[in-house]
Amino acid sequence: MRGDADILLKGGHVIDPAQGIDGLADVAVKDGKISAVSADAGSAKETIDVTGKLVIPGMIDTHAHVFQHIGGPFGLNADMVGVQSGVTTLVDQGGPSSMTFAGFRHYIVEPAKTNVLAFVSAYVVGGLEGHYYTELYSPDGVDVRATCKVIDANRDLAKGIKAHAEIGGFARWGMTVMEMAKEISRNTGLPLYIHLGQLWPMPEGGEDLVDPDTIIPQVVDLMTEGDVLAHPFTRHPGGFVDTQGNLHAMVRVALDKGIKVDVGHGSHFSFDMARKVLDAGVIPNTLGADMHGYNTKVPDPDSIKEEDHLFTGEVKFSMTYAMTELMALGIPLVDVVAMATSNCAMMLDMVGEIGSMRPGMVADVSVLGDERGKWVLRDNSGEQVVTDRYLRPDFCLRAGVRYDADAVILPQLEAAA
Repeated sequence: MRGDADILLKGGHVIDPAQGIDGLADVAVKDGKISAVSADAGSAKETIDVTGKLVIPGMIDTHAHVFQHIGGPFGLNADMVGVQSGVTTLVDQGGPSSMTFAGFRHYIVEPAKTNVLAFVSAYVVGGLEGHYYTELYSPDGVDVRATCKVIDANRDLAKGIKAHAEIGGFARWGMTVMEMAKEISRNTGLPLYIHLGQLWPMPEGGEDLVDPDTIIPQVVDLMTEGDVLAHPFTRHPGGFVDTQGNLHAMVRVALDKGIKVDVGHGSHFSFDMARKVLDAGVIPNTLGADMHGYNTKVPDPDSIKEEDHLFTGEVKFSMTYAMTELMALGIPLVDVVAMATSNCAMMLDMVGEIGSMRPGMVADVSVLGDERGKWVLRDNSGEQVVTDRYLRPDFCLRAGVRYDADAVILPQLEAAA
């Protein structure tokens, strides 16, 4: 029987923090938009039984690196990180710049099935080679006027500015680059997203020039409401945890100013640091996965056996793996879902466009398996945590079109002994 809707996701556990929904419901989709979320949403041309699964707004990764090829080995394929991993919207953090944004739009955004946005690099070189060449990120590599001009011409995609506040840069240039990045932010009215934790090697004698605990106070003083601090759980110096092993006092000042916090998982995640921050009562607003070609290895197609559903190689990662880690640290599921959906929409000033399943909104939906058992999780330093709950992507709808979660980088967790 043909129903009113095109697709009906039936019988799932729907969590939509923006609407305060947390329970069993159906989700109906018509003409690429959400038409109903209710206990009985009627019938449809296609009904998909999602009993036992989580149905949430399309996941939003606020920290991606998908400037593939142009960014060298650093950039991953957008759809592999996106819809093929159950994620409907990606925000490339600092890949495109004033010099490369046209290429980013043409070669990455336009061909992608995933909704791809960007925080534009404050540096004209952008994220080429993963910020490998330190001197290209000096004040001489920042063009405030050109970057503002490119942002103004690309408001549909450009949602913020990316810069790095870390000890190697501070030892070379002090706060100059940060001040220039904030000038771009002020001139465009867009938030400034700041990387914390060492990225570049120290110059000779630099260890005597900068106390890593002085970085956050200077940066927080510069930042304003709506700006974002990334990598709160970093194991590298200059992060939320000071050199004495305590939450830096300026973190609470930042929160009081309305500054937001993004996990920015990537190579900066430490269970030990996360416990210190969470135990101090600081919960990140958003969950950026920060996957890139140096921390997520894409296998050679010849190495994948036909019977393998997912890649089981050495390095693999996903948004839902990061969500699983946060739940293992004690953050409730509904809060973790908000960090991957509605909170992201607020960060991007896109409430009403993405991050919820309100009727009339674009039909971006992520369907996740919610497994029970015993699995081993490992952070970037090798510390292990055992979890009894594991979220994995099953499929997503992007503007009402289904994409199965079959990316070769999706992990299969190791069973605990």
